Amino acid sequence: MTPPDQGSSGQAAPGAALHYRALERLYASAPVNSLFASRLHIEGEGHSKLVFDVTEACYHAAGAAHGTIYFKMLDDAAFYAANTLVTDRFLLTTSFNLHFTKPVRTGRVIAEGRWISGRRRVYVAESRLIDEEGDEIGRGTGTFMRSHILLSGLPGYSAGQDLA
Repeated sequence: MTPPDQGSSGQAAPGAALHYRALERLYASAPVNSLFASRLHIEGEGHSKLVFDVTEACYHAAGAAHGTIYFKMLDDAAFYAANTLVTDRFLLTTSFNLHFTKPVRTGRVIAEGRWISGRRRVYVAESRLIDEEGDEIGRGTGTFMRSHILLSGLPGYSAGQDLA
């Protein structure tokens, strides 16, 4: 069965593609993301991928990436996977569980997000982190809720495109 936002070719319909690009701009516009070398790619409905370059600036005292960077990567990937299904409202993280499976020091980390369930008010998505060696270094599951914040009212979302 083809998802509703995709055409018969399996590629995103024009409206969905505009939404995905707007979500990518929204991510890039968030002030917190100026602290991280990272890029968001929306791959289709219910999927996201973030590429992070982990540096020593992310280290805890024992010389590996602090858990906050794991949370940031996992939460962002799951959040954006879920927000691909919502074109009018910003989602909020209401809970997030994460599991650390391997420490990471420096290098490129891929955070893959995937929507699991929910299409009305609450959404569930999972994410995983893959290091440069191809090993999973962390995994998480989040619950996200529709907020009262309109995506169209956020400057990063609406910049450069008329999404109406």
